[in-house]
Amino acid sequence: MQLGTRWAMGGEPPARLPAVVISAIRAVETELDARDTGRWRWTLTWLEGRPVVELDDGTVIRYNDAADTATTAFSGDAGVTDDAPDQISRGQTG
Repeated sequence: MQLGTRWAMGGEPPARLPAVVISAIRAVETELDARDTGRWRWTLTWLEGRPVVELDDGTVIRYNDAADTATTAFSGDAGVTDDAPDQISRGQTG
């Protein structure tokens, strides 16, 4: 069993996350840079041994270990919308 954690947006994500997930986190933070996110936090949970990272606005990043990719789905809760999820692959940066 793996325990999750929370950390402040802009803070250092847990080192045990795959690099593509960290890249996806940084890409979301860059997109939201102009917003007041001082109180927003990321939540890491584990589903079937894979990390699932959720931001307080409802943005969710899921890891596909078979393809070593991270998929970001945006909710409209904080005015962040997108028609299709973004996917970041190994070697690709935000």
